[in-house]
Amino acid sequence: MDTCKNKQAPPLREMNIVIVGHVDHGKSTVIGRLLADTNSLPEGKLEAVRELCRRTSKPFEYAFLLDALKDERSQGITIDTARSFFKSEKRKYIIIDAPGHIEFLKNMITGASRADAALLVIDAKEGIQENSRRHGYMLSMLGIKQVAVLVNKLDLINEVKRQAVFEKIVKEYGAFLEQVGLVPTCYIPISATQGINIAKNTNILPWYKGPGVLEALDAFEEVLPPTDLSFRMWVQDVYKFTAQNDDRRIIAGTVSCGCLKVGDELIFLPSGKKTRVKSIEAFNEPTQTFACAGKATGFCMTEQIYVKRGELISIVGDDSPLIGNRFKASVFWLGKEKLSKDKAYKLKIGSAQVGCVLEKVDGVLNASTLEGIEQDFVDRHEVASCVFRLDRSVAFDLAGKFQDSVRFVIVDGYEISGGGIITQTVDDDLGKNLVRRGIKWVKSSISAQAREDFYKQKAKLIVLTGSSATDKKTIARSLEERLLKAGKIAYYLGISNLLYGVDADIKSDDSINTPEERQEHIRRLGEVANIMLDAGNILIVTASELDSNELDTLRQIVSNENVLCAWVGSQAAHLRDFDLCLEGGTEKIVEELFLTV
Repeated sequence: MDTCKNKQAPPLREMNIVIVGHVDHGKSTVIGRLLADTNSLPEGKLEAVRELCRRTSKPFEYAFLLDALKDERSQGITIDTARSFFKSEKRKYIIIDAPGHIEFLKNMITGASRADAALLVIDAKEGIQENSRRHGYMLSMLGIKQVAVLVNKLDLINEVKRQAVFEKIVKEYGAFLEQVGLVPTCYIPISATQGINIAKNTNILPWYKGPGVLEALDAFEEVLPPTDLSFRMWVQDVYKFTAQNDDRRIIAGTVSCGCLKVGDELIFLPSGKKTRVKSIEAFNEPTQTFACAGKATGFCMTEQIYVKRGELISIVGDDSPLIGNRFKASVFWLGKEKLSKDKAYKLKIGSAQVGCVLEKVDGVLNASTLEGIEQDFVDRHEVASCVFRLDRSVAFDLAGKFQDSVRFVIVDGYEISGGGIITQTVDDDLGKNLVRRGIKWVKSSISAQAREDFYKQKAKLIVLTGSSATDKKTIARSLEERLLKAGKIAYYLGISNLLYGVDADIKSDDSINTPEERQEHIRRLGEVANIMLDAGNILIVTASELDSNELDTLRQIVSNENVLCAWVGSQAAHLRDFDLCLEGGTEKIVEELFLTV
C-alpha cells in the first residue's frame, strides 16, 4: 500500500523537523533509531547508554539517546525539547523532539514554531489519542504543511491484523486532519524499536510499498528563505557609537523576509517615520550592499531619526504592514488560569511588547474534538477566535504570507501562557489612514534632531483629562506659562478651540456629541497634535473624561513617542491607561508636570 503523496525533492543543505505525538507513542525512540542507523551518534555514545541501562537494571531504549534530563529517564517521558543533528546522503537535519504530555504542550508549540516540516507519531496499539488530534491541529495552526504520520509499534500488533490497524488509523486520522486543513504527505507503518521502515525499507511489512522515514524526510521540499516577499525586519536594538568621532546610529535586527539594499526608502511602523538606507553594516565582514531573509544585520540611515525596539520596518511602496490596537486572532491557550476579560496581559509580537486585554471571544473550539463551545473565556488547552485590544498600536500582518509579523505570544504575569496568529483587523480604517499618511508625508528639510537642538527641548504632547468638574484649563494655562518662563516653546490647546474651529463641520446642535462625532474629534485632535509636535513644540491639551480607547487613538496618531497622558483628580478607574494620576492644588500639579518635560 503506497500512501505517500510527496515527490522526491532535490538535495538541500539543511532542514528543521519537529517530531510530535501523544506521550509514550515513541517519538524519542524514532529519533534515537535514526541517529543510530545513520551512524550520526558521537563515538561511544550508544555503548555508554547501553552500559548505563545495564548498571541501572533497565532495558535499553533508543529514546535514552535523547532524553538527557534525569526526570525524563526516570519517568520515561520527554519534558523539554531536544535538538539532534544527523544527515542523510541528501540533506542535513536538525530534529526537534517535542514533548507529547499535555502538561508540556507549551514546549511542543515552541519546538514546532521553528520547524519546516513535521513527523507525527501515533501508537498503533493505543490508536489516535487526544494529543494526536491536538498536535495535528497545532501543526496546521502554525502553518506547517509538510507532515508525515508514523504509525508506530506495529510489532506489538498481531501480524495478521497489522495492515487493517494501519489502514483504520490512516482513514480516521486523515478525516480529522482534513477538517483542520492539513493533508499529510504520507503515512508510514513503522516499529522504531526494531528499526522497521526507519532508516531503510524492510520486507517485514510486505503490504506496504511506500517510503521509510528517512526517505520521506529526504522527499520533503525545502522551505526557502522568503526573499521574494515584501521586506520585513523588526528593530531589535539601536547602537550608537561615540568613540573616535564615530557618530553612526545603527539599526540592528534580523531580516524576516525580503531583501534590503543601500538606497531603499524605509518606513518604521507604528511610528510612521521614514528614512533611507545609507549603508549596511557588518562585523568583521567586507562592505555589504544588501541583506536578505534570515540575515542578522544592521544599517545606518541618511537621516538620524529616533526609533526604538519594537518597530516593524518595511520598504516604502511595497506591501505595507497594518497598524492598530485591535485585531482578531486564533489563539491557543496554555495558561494555568483561564484567559478572561477582566485581566491585563502582555502581548509579544516580533520585538514589540505591549499590554493587552481580551475584548471579545467569538468562539471556542475543542482542539481534540473540534466541537464549538459558547463562552466568554478561554480555558486551558482550548483554541478560540478572539478580539484583543492593546494599550498602544503595533505593526502586524495577517495570516498568509508572513510569519514573524503574524504570530504572537501572550504573557500572564511572568509566564508565556498562550499564542496565536492574527487573522483579521478590527476597525482598521485609522490604521490604513496612518500608513497612507506616513507614505505621503512630505518631510521638512529641517530634521527633528535639528529642531530639538535649536529649541533646546524635545517635542511633547501633554494630555490632561479627568472629570468634567475638574479645572484642567487653569492647570494647563499655568503649565504653559511656567514652560515659557523657562525658555520653552509651549502652547495650550483647549478642546473647544477645535470643536468650534477645525471641527465646526461635525459639531452637532446638541450639547452631547454622538459617539461617531466624538471619535472624529479625537482623530482630528491627534492629527493637529502630530503637526504641532513635528514643528518641535510642547503641546498641552485638555479634554474631559477621555477613555482608554480614545487615549490609544491619540497615541496611535501622534508619531512622536513623547506623549504623556495624565488624569487630574481622584484616581482613575483604569489607572494603567494613564502615565500619571495627579491630585492636589494647581501649583503642586504644575510642578509635577513641569518636571516631566
